[in-house]
Amino acid sequence: MVIIIKSPPDSTDGKRAVKLARDMAADLVLIQNAVYFAQKDGLEGFCGKAYALLEDCRLRGLMENDIKKDIKMIDYSAFVDLITGEDKTIGAF
Repeated sequence: MVIIIKSPPDSTDGKRAVKLARDMAADLVLIQNAVYFAQKDGLEGFCGKAYALLEDCRLRGLMENDIKKDIKMIDYSAFVDLITGEDKTIGAF
């Protein structure tokens, strides 16, 4: 299962989505303002796979050294492949 998040880390929806992913052992795809979760302490305690949309990171001025090493940067094509390859997709908070 994949959960797509678009809300920033300081929002109720963003926090709720990360908690949901943690509770359901789902993977995360961070898009739009949710890419700020990809910064060093943004997903503290999250154990699943996390992906961040590269273009959204660039648009927000986030560089590769700003992003946690265990978060995979993906482009739009990989994003589409990821969500169409899963049996369930929830989003976007």
